[in-house]
Amino acid sequence: QVQLVESGGGLVQPGGSLRLSCAASGSIFRINAMGWYRQAPGKGRELVASITSGGNTNYAYSVKGRFTISRDNAKNTVHLQMNSLKPEDTSVYYCNCVVRTGGGTPNAYWGKGTLVTVSS
Repeated sequence: QVQLVESGGGLVQPGGSLRLSCAASGSIFRINAMGWYRQAPGKGRELVASITSGGNTNYAYSVKGRFTISRDNAKNTVHLQMNSLKPEDTSVYYCNCVVRTGGGTPNAYWGKGTLVTVSS
């Protein structure tokens, strides 16, 4: 079994910054892609940013130039540095990791989410 624990959410004013972190633990053989999704009230879950094991990144258009995703493969962690935050960034942010626990195909795991509120 694999557990993902997010941290770093909170209340921030427009234009401010927050750094989200996610730590994966459990029966991990290898973590492939790691990413962050978000879901605002009444909306579907959307990809914010992802990063491969080799460090290739992908960002939603709405966050390009403001958010930066990074990972530490030795510590099984992924981070999301969020700058120039806007009220429309207010959402619950979820960590997602594609993990191989042993033989067989990798599976996707989700954290429980951390709330980010951007408001004055």
